[in-house]
Amino acid sequence: MIEAQSVAIKYGGRTIIDNITLQVQEGEIVSIIGPNGSGKSTLLKSMSRLIPCERGCVRIGGQEIGTLSSKRVAQLLCMLCQANQTPADMTVEELVSYGRMPHKKWYERLDASDHEVVDWALERTGLVTYRERLVGSLSGGEAQRAWIAMALAQRPKILMLDEPTTYLDIAHQLEVLELIRSINRELGITVVMVLHDLNQASAYSDRICVLRDGNLTMTGSPKQVLTPELIRDVYGVEAEVTLDAADGSLRIHIHRRTEVTSARAQLTSPPLY
Repeated sequence: MIEAQSVAIKYGGRTIIDNITLQVQEGEIVSIIGPNGSGKSTLLKSMSRLIPCERGCVRIGGQEIGTLSSKRVAQLLCMLCQANQTPADMTVEELVSYGRMPHKKWYERLDASDHEVVDWALERTGLVTYRERLVGSLSGGEAQRAWIAMALAQRPKILMLDEPTTYLDIAHQLEVLELIRSINRELGITVVMVLHDLNQASAYSDRICVLRDGNLTMTGSPKQVLTPELIRDVYGVEAEVTLDAADGSLRIHIHRRTEVTSARAQLTSPPLY
């Protein structure tokens, strides 16, 4: 479906992503995890053509993304960043309607079929009663659902999400992740997202990719990837990983930082007076 082939990215002479190859199959939910500064968001942005590759390329359906028009890319994928901004006077319905733009010529207005798609996206995300509300008046979870509704109206094959649960409380985090999973399962939309919470990555991913220092450390199912050894090696913390008897999913319990990490922090921390 979408593939990063030997991708390398540099900022100011510093390598952020180093020779990463990653394939995402149609219908998968793939989560990218790793410590802060490991290149997760950069990789996602390169795969959505928001930033160029220094080396390598990204392909969608076998076609190099750089050879496709912006309109065609928008028909194939939608990228939602951590912080999305709208004009102060934009309503939820107007935001969702923007998802139809990649399917229209510049001079065309929305027709009846477009409005049907918008209505469907609002209904699918539980926002029908919010359609006249200003986006700026919504809670964090409601606003995130509004942006996902816009993505649904776009009718992409691939949905990319950069930390979709950032700034949300626990209840709204689960609400958004349940919505993402239902979109994937019921509509067949491929999902690639960056997550920080390992338990959420375990529960909502078919496959997990681990980045550290701009390199792809490991990829596989949650049970293959989320081991105490890998968590210790990548994050510098001691963790217990258990299997939930009720649903068979993993539960990650973080206990403490490793002695090596703690010692390094003490050496680099400023003195307290």
